[in-house]
Amino acid sequence: MITQNHVDKRDMILMQLAHYFITVENYTPIVVKGVKNEIWLENIEAPYKIIRINGNYIHNNEQMNLDLFKIENIVRQVKRKTLSFSVKTLNILLDVGSTVEVRGEKKIESVFIDANKGIKKNKQINSLYPELKNNLVDTTDGLEFVINITNDINTKTEEENREYERVFSKKPNIITHVLIAINIILFIVTTIGILTERFDLAMSLALNKGFVVNGQIYRLITAAFMHVNIFHLLMNMYALYIIGGQVESYIGKAKYLSIYLFSAIIGNLLSCVVNGFSGLSLGASGAIFGLMGTLVYFGYHYRLYLDNALKTQILPIILLNLMIGFMIPNIDNSAHIGGLVGGLFSTMALGIERKSTKQDTINGIICSIITLSFLCYLVFFAR
Repeated sequence: MITQNHVDKRDMILMQLAHYFITVENYTPIVVKGVKNEIWLENIEAPYKIIRINGNYIHNNEQMNLDLFKIENIVRQVKRKTLSFSVKTLNILLDVGSTVEVRGEKKIESVFIDANKGIKKNKQINSLYPELKNNLVDTTDGLEFVINITNDINTKTEEENREYERVFSKKPNIITHVLIAINIILFIVTTIGILTERFDLAMSLALNKGFVVNGQIYRLITAAFMHVNIFHLLMNMYALYIIGGQVESYIGKAKYLSIYLFSAIIGNLLSCVVNGFSGLSLGASGAIFGLMGTLVYFGYHYRLYLDNALKTQILPIILLNLMIGFMIPNIDNSAHIGGLVGGLFSTMALGIERKSTKQDTINGIICSIITLSFLCYLVFFAR
């Protein structure tokens, strides 16, 4: 039988801390090449985005300085990966020489836990995490301690994997298909009406500030379902199929439809402000840009999984489309920008399940209301 005497005290403390931060504080282990006797943990939503637990011996101040330099290099890599401007790091040391000055550096805070005294007697770590001492795994039996640590961490990892599969698994895109069908049907009806010279549906549903301020407010939505020609329709429906399918799968049908319609309204309101009473504006691109805003917000919260897609696909596509809108005439870039902003704010207001905080939701609601109110004022009341 293995007892706690066969397990080094520092190793016990290291495993206790790792168990607490992973199972209680929702940190995820980071694989860092070239390190031994260290555990690196990451939670981009926590006050300390990175926690490093070091069981190696720091024997003098020069080695302490070198250790901080190493931490800074690894943190820079994490900042690039997670698109974070500031990464606050907690550096927990378990074996330090008596002459060493335990200190931090910029955004790095260092804490020394004496293995002989244990975690519960360390005032600094307990002031940072008051629940820590009440959630420590019992170390009475060395073998049982290791088994419990392993089982709990494995259980937590399995839960996270199931959540990942739930969010990213492919789901039926019913709303996307319905939206595409409505756009196609309206285009066919419009084309038939023009060819038979009986009616022009586009004139009745497309966007123009004059019609909107005179009471035809429905045009703020209907314009997002009208298209100029078959090429315009096919381009937008392809984008809706690709982007809309992802958004609907990630955030759910009700939120998806709400964001789509709100983005269309905000985009068309900004179009009215910029374009005034001149010409007609129509197309689903403003609402589609809103879905791009959703992907940006969603991708930011899931950037550990989508960091490459966010940097190499989502953001470049948005920037490229905006550049094309400024370079080519007859493209209503104001609707694109308005839709993008509307999608970003409405997604923030509706929230990302298990990721958004209450404060995020409140901020999103406030930003959405202010944006909508300000644009309505400019369209309907400012002269």
